[in-house]
Amino acid sequence: MTEESRGQAVDGVLGALADPTRRQLLDLLAAHGEATATQLAEQLPVSRQAVVKHLGVLDAAGLVTGARVGREVRYAVRPSALDATARWMAAMAADWDRRLSAIKQLAEQPEQRG
Repeated sequence: MTEESRGQAVDGVLGALADPTRRQLLDLLAAHGEATATQLAEQLPVSRQAVVKHLGVLDAAGLVTGARVGREVRYAVRPSALDATARWMAAMAADWDRRLSAIKQLAEQPEQRG
C-alpha cells in the first residue's frame, strides 16, 4: 500500500468515525458480532434507511462488511481499517513525543556564554 493510499484510508476512517451515529453502529456491531440494518435501527433513534446510509459510509471506509444471507444483509465490523488508523495515530503521537522531548532538552540546557 502506498503512502497516498494509506493516507486516503485513514482519511476515510476518520471521516466515517466523525459521526456519532456511525460510532454507535460500530459499538453495536462489536457487541453483537453481526446484525441487520433493521436490528440496528431498533436500537437507535434513526430510521432503517438512515442506518443503511450510515452503514454504506462505514463500508466504504472499510470499517464494516455486509454479507447477504437470504433476503437480509448482515453487517459485521472489519477491524483492519481501525488497526491501520490506530497505527497511524500511534506513529503521530510518537513523533510528537520526540519533538516535545527535544524542545524540553533545549529548554533545560544551561545558557552558554561565549
